[in-house]
Amino acid sequence: MNILVTGAAGFIGFHLAKQLLALDYHVIGVDNVNEYYDVLLKKDRLKILEKHPQFEFYKIDLAEREKINQLFVDKAIHIVIHLAAQAGVRYSLHAPHSYVHSNLVGFMTILEACRHHKVKHLIYASSSSVYGANTIIPFSTKDSVDHPVSLYAATKKANELMAHTYSHLYNIPTTGLRFFTVYGPWGRPDMAYYSFTKDILNGNTIKVFNNGDMHRDFTFIDDIVEGIIRLMDLPPTYNKNWDRNNPDPGSSFAPYKIYNIGNHNPVKLMDFVRLLEKLIGKKAKIEFLPMQPGDVKVTYADITNLQKDIGYTPTTTLEIGLAQFVDWYKQYHQ
Repeated sequence: MNILVTGAAGFIGFHLAKQLLALDYHVIGVDNVNEYYDVLLKKDRLKILEKHPQFEFYKIDLAEREKINQLFVDKAIHIVIHLAAQAGVRYSLHAPHSYVHSNLVGFMTILEACRHHKVKHLIYASSSSVYGANTIIPFSTKDSVDHPVSLYAATKKANELMAHTYSHLYNIPTTGLRFFTVYGPWGRPDMAYYSFTKDILNGNTIKVFNNGDMHRDFTFIDDIVEGIIRLMDLPPTYNKNWDRNNPDPGSSFAPYKIYNIGNHNPVKLMDFVRLLEKLIGKKAKIEFLPMQPGDVKVTYADITNLQKDIGYTPTTTLEIGLAQFVDWYKQYHQ
């Protein structure tokens, strides 16, 4: 089976591709290897993947429609796992056009390719950020998500709407996954756990927003990958019980489904910092700052649908996962 993984040089894409290869799938990786963060880290991830004989990599920007279409023609792709995106909530305040280019134009390219080449299942990355101004926790896929508080979140919500349209019009099974604060080895340097580790080790001050009054549903990368792989061979079908008068936003009369993938256990930001200090063996210098535009105080995943449909619950505790990250960080950065 040929599986296309977009964003293969990225954090989640790398780990997913590595596990798929270990399971003997043929993986076609696509990434534009942009400079949003350290390109060397992306290239080092690719070096590991390219050692495997069943991995092929193509450096393509998803906006290059002809190249993407030709790839679908040449490779007879069965399943698409679309993880490529311009990430980052705060960066979207400074470079909004890059989010339109990658997250909207790029996703349209993928949808059109899936439409014309009869892909069996499209799985794509959404985000917990779509919950925006919602205050009812835990966040449920049954809740409305019509009030995003960042452009990044708005593009991810738009992806879900675009996917639904193509599921309805062209009968493409689509599954959207709302990831909750993914962390782990080979992670993204722009994420707090990565930058905090770097700054604590180097004796620099870390910036803690909203004066530390925040909670995050930290989810270890291996748990994310396990959830994706379990869903891969379960394309959504029509929800026969879907009620147009009382619509469930997480499913549809079309072959469309939305899941949260989170640890279902939010952690106080300051508890996270104290654990990181313990694992590093060094106290942090902390500067407390106000809430930043686009941020939310709490993320907390309701994973009822995930548990019901695939019998899966993420299990990695923050203590175990963060320890693995710190060990990797020290080894990788010497």
